[in-house]
Amino acid sequence: METAEPAIEVLPDKEFRRVLCVVAHPDDAEYGTSAAVAEWTSRGVEVGYLLLTSGEAGMQRPPAETGPLRAAEQQAACAAVGVRHLQILNHPDGVLVYSLDLRRDIARAIREFRPDVVVTGSWEIEPGYGLNQADHRAAGLATLDAVRDADNTWVFPELAQDEGLAKWGATWLLVSGDSRPTHGVAVSGESVARAVTSLEAHVAYLAELPWHPAPSEFIPGMLAAQGQPLGAEAGVLFRGYRLRE
Repeated sequence: METAEPAIEVLPDKEFRRVLCVVAHPDDAEYGTSAAVAEWTSRGVEVGYLLLTSGEAGMQRPPAETGPLRAAEQQAACAAVGVRHLQILNHPDGVLVYSLDLRRDIARAIREFRPDVVVTGSWEIEPGYGLNQADHRAAGLATLDAVRDADNTWVFPELAQDEGLAKWGATWLLVSGDSRPTHGVAVSGESVARAVTSLEAHVAYLAELPWHPAPSEFIPGMLAAQGQPLGAEAGVLFRGYRLRE
């Protein structure tokens, strides 16, 4: 007997006011998520990006040169989709590890930005498009726990006692790239185009990947496929967890 595909719900994003995207590297948000970001910012939603590393190990040039270069490219990518708040932490690229320090840093950013939605990437080993990179897995799992840490008075109490950051509870956790999506956002053609532009902003990085297809060659098709379960021309799928009413 065939198993029915799980239903995809339309994400109730009309209620969103502030969204924080937490990823490991520059360019991680540009593989689909940025189309949803463009859709949200076009409606006045404030979106911030938190990068846990500067991606300094991602190019064949000295890390001291690569980090600032990739940060500049990420700024341009953010501008393409209306993101004005970009924070880049200094955890080491390529060897990012799940740790209490990482959880604390993410929890701090959540308490500072006070989002009602946190978006991160999948921590699955094999999410469906291949083997997931180690930094991505560490970032996703640490973000999952940091969302709860940020809302707990007694976890990292120094954030409140020493830094004046009261606890904060997000309403939604959205996981992009998960093999078992539950929710989706329909996006316009304009948002698709802005998502393509956001990935194209990583000029120097993509130039070092000769095998990488041009963003315009695969981003629209990928978003069109994700729009199908929503009955839309294009969309972005997430595994969604509603944490509170």
